[in-house]
Amino acid sequence: MQLNNSRVSRRDLLRTTAAVAFAGAVQAAPQAAGGKSVAGMAFQPREKVRMGLIGCGGRGTGVLGEFLAVDGVQVTAVCDLIQDHALRAQANVERAGQKPPAVYAGSEMEFEKLLRRDDVDFAYIATPWDWHVPQALAAMKNGKHAFVEVPAALTIEDCWKLVDTSEATSRHCIMLENCCYGYTELMVLNMIRDGLFGDLLYGEGAYLHDLRRLLFEDQSEGLWRRTPHTKRNGNLYPTHGLGPVANYMGINRGDRFDYLVSMSSPERGLDAWREAHVSKDSPKWKEKYICGDLNSSLIKTANGLMVTVQHDVVNPHPYDRINLIAGVKGIFRDYPPRIFFDGNDPEEYAPIDKYKEKYEHALWKKEGEMARKLGGHGGMDFLMVYRLVECMRNGLVPDLDVYDAAAWCATGPLSEESLRKGSAPVKFPDFTRGRWKEKRGWLA
Repeated sequence: MQLNNSRVSRRDLLRTTAAVAFAGAVQAAPQAAGGKSVAGMAFQPREKVRMGLIGCGGRGTGVLGEFLAVDGVQVTAVCDLIQDHALRAQANVERAGQKPPAVYAGSEMEFEKLLRRDDVDFAYIATPWDWHVPQALAAMKNGKHAFVEVPAALTIEDCWKLVDTSEATSRHCIMLENCCYGYTELMVLNMIRDGLFGDLLYGEGAYLHDLRRLLFEDQSEGLWRRTPHTKRNGNLYPTHGLGPVANYMGINRGDRFDYLVSMSSPERGLDAWREAHVSKDSPKWKEKYICGDLNSSLIKTANGLMVTVQHDVVNPHPYDRINLIAGVKGIFRDYPPRIFFDGNDPEEYAPIDKYKEKYEHALWKKEGEMARKLGGHGGMDFLMVYRLVECMRNGLVPDLDVYDAAAWCATGPLSEESLRKGSAPVKFPDFTRGRWKEKRGWLA
């Protein structure tokens, strides 16, 4: 279902929007609460895990290669709106030595046929954002686990739909937040667990990434990713920065997000780029951008910790997720990674290198060479995929679950609500229904 080809017209996009709206209307009534919690629910062990790929664009095809590099994965079906993309994915599977997977392509709802197959254990969903919830719900209702690209959901209602459906079907819905598996993120997690930072106090995360050229392209993500800037004002993409900080703090595993306050700067960046780079006869000049360039949201947790989350993709800025965590004994800052502990030189941070030998995470020790060889986002993509397959094959509890997807993604719509209310505080729902108080491990 990847809408990332120049042959897709505006009419195609409008038709797709209508299809998504129809799917949302059909599933609009929330399921009754009271299904069995999936917190701590292990996968059923199996020798091979059978995968269906929905969305064969750039991201879907890239991560498909990571899955094909993991032992025990069989790709049985692929799906995309554009047939050439699906056929390309099929050829990649064949080149990896597997039988050619079934191909579904040519219309918006072909993914439903893939999800009715009895030889698919999980669906990897790598489609435009508006499709994530309809496709994840369909996967779970057809007995498949749903592994969804970020963000998993865009509204609080849809967050609840994912939670309710996961509980009702006893199928996992896992958002594939690759940044949780970065080398530095997992090393710092080990340091926190060993008490080096003492009691935690606050953290910061961000998605600061100059995407102006991509947003105005007439292909790939440029066909749809600029649209949210005309409809929403808030943090459009919170989870890359927020996910690792949530793991540091044990969110949903002894603490939870309680409330949020959000502010946005004026909108300027997209207008300035359009003025400098877009011809005056382009239909892009009919667009009105309403999303503030920089959004900063401040979250308070139930245990009193603080998290700052930022988003800016429309101004010149080096890539930065901030990735900061601080406690009573010291502080870590990323980009570049550096650290300060009580008793160090009070004037400067120190390099983090001397901590690598002791605190490098076991996943990176075991699979780091392969991860770096494949190179997806520095190796974190492979580590994420490897760990998912390991959990499925060995009947383990996954590191992340639907409650994490819902809590992290809720930051987006709650930032919008806070802004509409004049930057007033807004409450996070408790998607765990009280189970956040249970201290569970994460990637031990």
